[in-house]
Amino acid sequence: MQAVKRDKASGDTAGKRNRRAETTIAAILAATEKMVLREGSDRISILDVCMLAGISRGTFYRYFASQDELLDAFARHKRASFQQAMIEAVAPYAEPTARFHALVRYLDDYAAHGQARLLLRAAPEYTLRLFGRLFNESLVRIDDLMRIVFDAWDRRLGIRTDRELICELLIRCVLSELVVPNQRPEDGVQRIVSFLYSIVECESGDTAQNKS
Repeated sequence: MQAVKRDKASGDTAGKRNRRAETTIAAILAATEKMVLREGSDRISILDVCMLAGISRGTFYRYFASQDELLDAFARHKRASFQQAMIEAVAPYAEPTARFHALVRYLDDYAAHGQARLLLRAAPEYTLRLFGRLFNESLVRIDDLMRIVFDAWDRRLGIRTDRELICELLIRCVLSELVVPNQRPEDGVQRIVSFLYSIVECESGDTAQNKS
């Protein structure tokens, strides 16, 4: 019985320690974002990050060995946040059309209202490297999330849509929006949807013509 109690107490302590570590890391990453937006990635100071996060330098070095390691972790955090938010945006929708529209709404909102454009202005080289990794990761993620959409298009049109091209166009639309904002943000979603549907319809027409 005593051994069971000790194991339970040990487990509770470890759980609290893990939650405290997660909270501390989240505070460090939030402070890093504020510093990057304010000073750029080249001028970020570990001391300033610690002050903003409300921690000591000793606590900081418990989780990150250097400024470069911190910036790498921050980039991973931003990419992971983007992917997770995208998953959550489309998860409620099983119907293909609704799921596709949910994805485009998310991407449009990210480009128009997210922090990415501010990061690009504050730390262009750093953010462009982040975008490069995000681009490749998102191709795989969107293809997975949109599988039921692409399957529905294939059945409806009687062709195999170029899934990789569509995923690439979606991400490139987001990146171009971040660099050169849309002058008509209120109809951004519908324009992207109409454009992609026109590509799919053209592909279907070309396939039918070749068969005839």
